[in-house]
Amino acid sequence: MSKGKLTVFLGAASGVGKTYAMLEAAQGRLSEGMDVVIGQIETHGRPDTDAMLKGLTLISSRSLHYEDKIVYEMDLDAVLARCPQIVLIDGLAHTNVIGSRHKKRYMDVQELLASGINVYTTLNIQHLETLNDIVAQITGVTVRETVPDQVLDTAAQIQLIDIPPEELIQRFKDGKAFVPDQATEDLKKFFRPGNINALRELALRYTAQRVDRQLESYMQSHGIDGPWPTGEKILVCISSSPFSAQLIRIAKRMAERVQGEWFAVHVETLDRFPISEAEKDSMVKNFRLAEELGAEIIGLTGNNVVEEILELARKRNVSQIIIGKPERTRFWEIIRGSIVDKVIRHSHGISIHVIPGSQQETESGRINVVSEKEEDIGARTKRRSLYPVFPYIASSLMVIVITFGITLISTFLGLVNISLLYLLPVLLSAARWGTFPAIFTAIMGTLTFDLFFVPPIFSITVADLRYFISFAIFILVGLIIGTLSVRLKKQITYSRKRENSISSLYALSRDIAAADNLDAVLECIVNNVSNTLDGQVMVLIPNEKAQLVLRKVSGLNNFYNTNELAVATWVYERGQKAGKGTETFGVAAALYLPLNTEQGTHGVLGICFNETVSQFDAERIRLLEAFTGLAAMAINKVKLADQARESLAMVESERLRTALFNSLSHDLRTPLSSIIGAVTGLLEDKNVVYSPDVRNELLQTILQGAERMNRFVSNLLDMARLESGMLRLNKEWCDLQDIIGVSINRLGVSLNRRPIDIEIQDELPLVQADGILIEQVFINLLDNAIKYSEKGSKISVSIKQQEERLEIVVANRGQSIPETDLSKVFDKFYRLNSPLQVSGTGLGLAICKGLIEAHGGDIWADNNKLGGVTITFNLPLNNQFTGKVPAMMEEGD
Repeated sequence: MSKGKLTVFLGAASGVGKTYAMLEAAQGRLSEGMDVVIGQIETHGRPDTDAMLKGLTLISSRSLHYEDKIVYEMDLDAVLARCPQIVLIDGLAHTNVIGSRHKKRYMDVQELLASGINVYTTLNIQHLETLNDIVAQITGVTVRETVPDQVLDTAAQIQLIDIPPEELIQRFKDGKAFVPDQATEDLKKFFRPGNINALRELALRYTAQRVDRQLESYMQSHGIDGPWPTGEKILVCISSSPFSAQLIRIAKRMAERVQGEWFAVHVETLDRFPISEAEKDSMVKNFRLAEELGAEIIGLTGNNVVEEILELARKRNVSQIIIGKPERTRFWEIIRGSIVDKVIRHSHGISIHVIPGSQQETESGRINVVSEKEEDIGARTKRRSLYPVFPYIASSLMVIVITFGITLISTFLGLVNISLLYLLPVLLSAARWGTFPAIFTAIMGTLTFDLFFVPPIFSITVADLRYFISFAIFILVGLIIGTLSVRLKKQITYSRKRENSISSLYALSRDIAAADNLDAVLECIVNNVSNTLDGQVMVLIPNEKAQLVLRKVSGLNNFYNTNELAVATWVYERGQKAGKGTETFGVAAALYLPLNTEQGTHGVLGICFNETVSQFDAERIRLLEAFTGLAAMAINKVKLADQARESLAMVESERLRTALFNSLSHDLRTPLSSIIGAVTGLLEDKNVVYSPDVRNELLQTILQGAERMNRFVSNLLDMARLESGMLRLNKEWCDLQDIIGVSINRLGVSLNRRPIDIEIQDELPLVQADGILIEQVFINLLDNAIKYSEKGSKISVSIKQQEERLEIVVANRGQSIPETDLSKVFDKFYRLNSPLQVSGTGLGLAICKGLIEAHGGDIWADNNKLGGVTITFNLPLNNQFTGKVPAMMEEGD
């Protein structure tokens, strides 16, 4: 299905006439005979705008309850069901009320476009995401509802609607733009001539840049020479600070101007690990903003932010780096260092754009990072008030104990050894509890050492000033060891976290690699994902009617219902994630991700986290996406394996069909021709011209042809039974000597003038087998020996007992088989290249292999030393008895 086309009516501000222009264009399309409907419209009660609705079909809005009010939103499903050629949707930047399918109206528009419906919509320039910070700087008003630039980039046409600022302000005063009681307030806050002119310039610049890009694209596609911009690569450094949103927008605008790639990079350091939930939420928002604006998201981990950024920049051939510089004091930069200065100092040819952040933004970022939900704030305050004092108590006790111990033997130690002994509690405290307890222990040890052992004793004054150096080193040791201990613990925690993630992915890949069917693969998926991410997991797979059905679920299924199925179906049809924690179907109980591969969407994985915060944890979401990718590949692998088996079966079926066709045209035709010729001769011999010997020869010809046809049909039926698995053994006690005799008699004339050497061991035990099938094996082996040996050459048959098995050997004298083909002689359709004209289907030995293995025996081929081939097979002698079959008991005995 081809995608629909988007037409945007863009204005500098509300009231310029975007809705009227959209309706006017719609009336023109309606007069051309096109199917045009209204999905959502806001006329604000203006008579001239209401008059433009005449003749247009209005699709009823959908009512939703929100905060004890009834709110009306566009009925997306009704528009999709109506499937018009063009739908009008006013206010592209509108935020849908909770309970709608999508969080934003532009997402509704994207779904309509994906369904092949053309959309006309309206938008103000201040709602464009990359211009959000510029509009806030110009007007002093922060616009909350924004639209990603990518949405407008996909528009087929953008029409700029513009009027002079004086006329727009007059329209507000006359009540032609908004409700009159709101106009004065809007004029005071937003609609001032300077603001409107600035917004007009932004709108004109944006449309001009779009026209330039269209012109360059046209010239390039038509081979028109021109100075084309070179491909620049821009890297923007982001963090959890809200100031990063401004950096992202600047990078997007810069990338558009130079028509280059851009990357949003975040470096996670162990000094900041683990970050708070509020910082995680802020980081997710910044990542989402960068992704919506078209950036490639890159997350790095390291101890040195500058080195990681510059190393990535050189690897990706970045030409420009955008980095923010928050307002901090000079003392702070001297103590902690400045990342910006280090990046500039080591950039070496890369252009650095430093964006200073204001004090207000820095304070706002700090407040936003530490602010959380009300209940979380209470919990954090409680944790701070109950900060564990045990490390300090334990450290004090260690100092007291070691002081008491030193006091007993202080005369033998000396001050140097005593000071070294006081390092022990500092080391233990640092290793066990971290920096602050270690510093506290060092101070306690310093004071105790000074009070009890440094002259003058029992006084905090120091006679020898050199002891102050010892005291400073004492505290410095505590600080350094404590800091290193905390860093090491963070590294261990971080490594364990990453190790758990990698181990989980490895365990899933190992388990699904060992699974050989779809149910086993799905079982591995739900168990591994549920145990790792702590949630209820389910997998939905389409059935034969392409309808999603629940195939596997972990634990109790207490959240799945028809509404959840509708969300999963949407995810499967669109190939996009939706559900809890996303902007699409955010009210769903679970998060749903499509199982996508290059071959398409194979199903949907849903997870309902047991912890609410887990759905916003970026690390868990990335791990879940990795799980989903592995699951999709595993399901795809099983499907491809099934398709390969089906294809192989079709190939085998085609080979069998071809072989049957060739056999029917040769192996059946030849004996039929002989039979028809002999019968015709006998029928035409009305005067008994033929002698009895000739007549007997003709009858023998008929018999040989019929027997040959019978063997051919028997082989086909046996192979069909083997292939279908319908072969059933009718075992009974058999004497192989009798079976050989019957087989030789059935071959009849084929064995004439062929010496047969039969060697059978004395007192050969009977064997439990299907006599008819074993007879068929002997016939096929003897027939094969006859075909691939010279006329008059000897055929040998021997039977003997080898421990718990009977071993049967059939050998001829003739052409040997190449050593590389000995294992292939029992394959279907295998034919040995022979100078002799040999007929047949190539199924005889394959049938022998299948029948012998069905009896629990083995069969193999060897070359004779003097030429020819020996075929050997054996049969098990389970529950054997020697001698004859016991007589049946008569009734009444």
